[in-house]
Formats: sequence, C-alpha cells, structure tokens
Amino acid sequence: MTSNANLLQRRLAAIPHGVRTAMPVFTARALNAEMWDVEGRRYIDFGAGIAVLNVGHCHPRVVAAARAQLEQYTHTGFQVTAYEPYIALAERLNALAPIDGPAKSILFSTGAEAVENAVKIARKATGRSAVIAFSGGFHGRTFMAMALTGKTAPYKRGFGPLPGEVYHLPFPVEHMGISVQHSLDALQMLFKADVAADEVAAIILEPVQGEGGFNVAPPALLQALREVCDRHGILLIADEIQTGFARTGRMFGIEHSGVKPDLITVAKSLAGGFPLSGVIGRAAVMDAVEPGGLGGTYAGSPVACAAALAVLDVIEDEGLIERAGRLGAVVVAKLHALAARADLRPIGHIRAAGSMIAFDLLVARDADKVDPAAASDVLQRGHALGLILLGCGAYGEAVRLLFPLTITDAVLDEGLGLLEQALAIPA
Repeated sequence: MTSNANLLQRRLAAIPHGVRTAMPVFTARALNAEMWDVEGRRYIDFGAGIAVLNVGHCHPRVVAAARAQLEQYTHTGFQVTAYEPYIALAERLNALAPIDGPAKSILFSTGAEAVENAVKIARKATGRSAVIAFSGGFHGRTFMAMALTGKTAPYKRGFGPLPGEVYHLPFPVEHMGISVQHSLDALQMLFKADVAADEVAAIILEPVQGEGGFNVAPPALLQALREVCDRHGILLIADEIQTGFARTGRMFGIEHSGVKPDLITVAKSLAGGFPLSGVIGRAAVMDAVEPGGLGGTYAGSPVACAAALAVLDVIEDEGLIERAGRLGAVVVAKLHALAARADLRPIGHIRAAGSMIAFDLLVARDADKVDPAAASDVLQRGHALGLILLGCGAYGEAVRLLFPLTITDAVLDEGLGLLEQALAIPA
C-alpha cells in the first residue's frame, strides 16, 4: 500500500529541497473543500491550492468543460493555429475587467509569466524602463518578478544579480506604523533621489498583498497612485493573481477602491486548477508590442481556456462574488470572538477583503508585537487536526484563510472548529 511516509521518502530522493511543501501528506482525491490523502484521511481545505480553487476542487462544470475540450484537441499553439476558446475567454475578461475604455487580453501559463509580460508591455508602451513595487509584495519567482517581490528570504537571497531599475516603496500597514502618507512621501523622495518620474514605466502592486500578509491596500493609496500615474505618464499595474475572480467580494480586488488600472495580471483561480494566466489592459497599451513580441508555446492552453470559461460561469451562476462577502463576514466575526478568549493563543490584526482573510499570532493579548513561532505551531496543530492552513507575513506571523467560495456552511463551520482547537494554549 502507498503511504505518506513512503511517498515522502521518494519525494526527498527525487525532488530538490528548494521546492517546499507545507504538509507531509499526499493527495489521493479532493472534492469542493475536502481532500483525502493516500491513507484515506480526510482534510478540510482552507488553502485552496494557494487561492487557486475559488470554485472548489473538481467542480463538475469545470471538469466537464475540460473533458469536452480534451476530446477535441489538447494543443495547437495559438501562434500556429488559433482557437475559439482563447478568443472567447479574452472577450469575457475584457468585458469584466475594470479598465477605462476598450480592453484587450493575452493569455499565458503562470502568474510570474503574466507579471513578466505586463512589465514588457509597460516598457514598450511608455518607452521607459524603471518599475516601482512595494515592500512585502509577491509577484513571482522568475527574475523580473523576483526583483519586484518585496521580500528577500526565501525568494531572492542568493539568486542575484537581479534585474536593475526596480525600486520599492513601503506598503501601508497600520499596525506596523506605516501610513499611506509614509508611502506617498517615500514615492516623492524616490523621484527626487533615485529615479525621475518620467523614467518610470509602471507602478505595480497587489490590491491585497498575498505572501506579504494579506495587507489590504487602502483606497486612498490606490487613488493617489492613480493620480500620480496620470500626472507623469506612468502605467498602473494591478497584480490580481491572488485577489481575482471573486475572492475579495468583487471580481477584482481593486474594484473596492473605484480605481481603474492600466494593466491587470491574473492567474490562480482563473481556470479552477488548470495552469492559466493573463494580462488584461487598455487596448492602446496592449497593442504597443509588435507581432511576435509576446507569446509562449503553451500560453493559453485550449483545455485551460475551456475550464476558465466554465469558472466564470460558475462564479456568476452560483453568486460567488456575493457569497465571498457573506462567508468572510461570518469568519471575521468568529475570529473576533476567538480573539477575546483567554483560553486561546492571543491573536489580532484581523484583516479581510471578502474571503481573503488573515490574522496574526501575538506575543500577548492586545499587543502589536507578533509571534512567528506561535503561528508556525498553530499551522502544524491545524494540519495534525485535519485542517489545511497556510501562513504568510513578513516574519511568518500570520495565518491566512483561503477556503473555496463553494464550501458548504457545514464544512466551513467544521473547519472553524478545528481552527479553534489549533489555537488552544498548549498544556
């Protein structure tokens, strides 16, 4: 019989240490918000494949769409002979995206690939080369995406030299003492000291930081950045790879601010588990690149495109945008109740945008100082109890909750009960 222990030994022998796995268990099957390992143990999934499964594991409509496409053709290379699913998906994304004026979309395979190409498009469209990002941001592990990422370990350390002309600003986080004004003052100082505004192609940020700790970008920041970009001819890129497709209670996270970016990067939950990403942007900007300047062998896989069209149907037909808001309110209320209990580890800094939720482990109740070791322990205890949890934050101090938006009320309640047990103060 195949066991977790046996597979773990095979994994260690065959796969390099650089690929980290949060839990030493191996999936046999999964459905909606539940997963079973190869030994038959059941888990409740509050990780959703790192925000990939907003419509849950193996949604029947997504599986059916992919299966139907598999029976027609699996690959032609869009740059060789094109196909309708790519065009149909681009049309849907163009209509949904909060872009000012006509939009166009191009598809790729991974989030990092989308970010790399968004930078290429911005540089070509503006004729400039500098790019500004934020501390704590995560944009991928390829070289330009890695340079944009605002965290050294484990993402950047030892991989240099990194691409030049990338600059970072502090991201506003209230409990860390960083305000919107601090960020905007740093931007003005950057223009004075390091790079002129008219040399900047783009500013990129996540509407809610992912790996950085689920810190929500204040609307005032996004509105100020939009004004700065308009004044200086800079393009604003919204990295919606983790925030997109109903997760935050909007189709795209930036919609909470009313700000319309010039380019949007998407991936993760776009195709319900199939590798697919894209860049959506203002048509005039997207058309700046000459034919052949963009693309990729597997970019816009027809199977993934078919799955993505089904995902968009599910989001609409099952009301997942509204459901993300309702579920998020339930979970946040539960977390505040847990934070008030003296028999549980102290937690705080509860933050959420829809069902993109995180909290920090604290050294003491009502303190601001965080406790990364306690967060690690809570994650491990949750895993042992059968709850898939993920951490995040600058120091690994946060626990993030990313349950599928299709989770049943009963399974959500069961998962929250396991989280409560994981937060119990050790005897």
